[in-house]
Amino acid sequence: MDLSQNIKAVQEEIAAAARAAGRDPASVALCAATKVQTDETIRAAIAAGIRLCGENRVQELTAHLAADAYAGAEVHFIGHLQTNKVKQVVGRVSLIHSVGSPRLLQAIDAQADKLGIVQDILLEVNVAEEESKGGCLPKDLSALAELAWGCPHVRLRGLMAIPPISSSPGANRKYFAQIRRSLVDIKAKMTDNQDIMDCLSMGMSADYMDAIAEGATLVRVGTALFGPRPPMGAAR
Repeated sequence: MDLSQNIKAVQEEIAAAARAAGRDPASVALCAATKVQTDETIRAAIAAGIRLCGENRVQELTAHLAADAYAGAEVHFIGHLQTNKVKQVVGRVSLIHSVGSPRLLQAIDAQADKLGIVQDILLEVNVAEEESKGGCLPKDLSALAELAWGCPHVRLRGLMAIPPISSSPGANRKYFAQIRRSLVDIKAKMTDNQDIMDCLSMGMSADYMDAIAEGATLVRVGTALFGPRPPMGAAR
């Protein structure tokens, strides 16, 4: 695996997809999904041009932070977050992507209050209503967004979604389009915070070009950058 070449290839594909959609390539951020990667691999990715890392697991996040592995890059939390681990994440990442319930939202707000900060978040939408996935159902999104607007120590930046796994090109475009429309609908109901609702986190290694075509502003890419993930426990 040539990490530098992989990063360059993905960056070029992102730029091409953005231009094909009539968008500025700079309007799409590449988030390197660093799940099960070593400190050394993360440092190498940053040296090769990665400016944003996304971590899935709290234990890995805290270990990489302790090792200063993310130096030179912004860090997001993109995985499932349990309420009992909120203290380990709030204030340590610039954006939490996976807020899908009132309970988690309120836990994040309470911890941010204790720290005297405002934590940026995305609301995760279970766009295909899959039982195996987290996130709020589309029918509950408006109510969750209203709750987020009322949390003084949380800033709602946009939406995140993980559509079903698909091997057919273009199969997930309908879900990406649905999430884009949901963001438009939510912003239309807002009066003071429209300008900060600017993030659509959708698209991964298999479908990020389709996500960009439908309006993604951030794509979370792991395998296309780092190759197949090593088994759990092999990272260190």
